Amino acid sequence: MRRIITATVQNRGGVLNRITGMLHKRQFNIESISVGSSETEGISKMTFVVEVGDNQKLEQLTKQLNKQIDVLKVSDITDKAIVARELALIKVGGSGQQRTEIQGIIAPFRASVIDVSKDSLTIQVTGKPDKVEALISLLRPYGIKEMTKTGVTAFLRGHQPKHVTEINTLTL
Repeated sequence: MRRIITATVQNRGGVLNRITGMLHKRQFNIESISVGSSETEGISKMTFVVEVGDNQKLEQLTKQLNKQIDVLKVSDITDKAIVARELALIKVGGSGQQRTEIQGIIAPFRASVIDVSKDSLTIQVTGKPDKVEALISLLRPYGIKEMTKTGVTAFLRGHQPKHVTEINTLTL
């Protein structure tokens, strides 16, 4: 069961290490993790995409995250109305006619070429994870030389219905 979990945390040294260490110790598979500053100074937002076996493991995960001293709030946003994006940088081989073909492939994805060399193109794409994966799949025949992805970052869309429950809400 793949879940998207967000955690609001104090922006202090070692927080990421403690949280990922706890997840590793309890054998949760982290598919991706992204961390960045939030709108509040001194507070960061973490987004985890994790594979959990069942609801009991999910409950264990959230309880363990909430026990971390620097964690202020934990939410499972998987089944809610969310905005989720990922960034990928993809270096593909290509020269001459192939470059024209690649340009045609990336255009519908609103991707862009951000670097060109004699024998390669570096492409930047952002969007929903399935969009990023679809582009990667189309570029594979051209020979992906190098690739990196940020992992998913996400938060809830505008207004959520009142019946939506947070796993834990602590006041900041």
